Amino acid sequence: MIDEIEELLEEIGFDAETSVLTHRQAQVLALRERGVSQADIADALGTSRANVSSIESSARENLAKARETVAFAEALRAPVRVRVPAGTDLYDVPQLVYDACDEQGVKVDHTAPDLMKVVSDAAGSAVTGREVSTPLIVGVTSEGMVRVRHQDRRE
Repeated sequence: MIDEIEELLEEIGFDAETSVLTHRQAQVLALRERGVSQADIADALGTSRANVSSIESSARENLAKARETVAFAEALRAPVRVRVPAGTDLYDVPQLVYDACDEQGVKVDHTAPDLMKVVSDAAGSAVTGREVSTPLIVGVTSEGMVRVRHQDRRE
């Protein structure tokens, strides 16, 4: 089992020197993504299930931080940033985004319903029903990619 995971990590180019994950975290995540139980991983690695749980938890936290860092970097370079205040109807968001994109000459490849879904999905609990319940910033990259951030996010 461990040999197969090592081959996979090598095949996909995992490098602990350049990754946010340690080698052990990558091993554990690769095994968990293949449905291997924490207890079985612990047996294979010669450690406890509690240690595997801790390694997995740290790995997932590191990945979440890496995703947040990428989203932050994309938001910094996005030429279009639309502040969407709390209380805004989700149905009004596409026009706000389209207007801001028109001003900057950026094309968004989403219909209004698709854009509402992208914003709603990315915003998570910051959208309740049709209402934006937490202020959002909708960024659009020069390539037309839409990124949504909670305005009060401090992660």
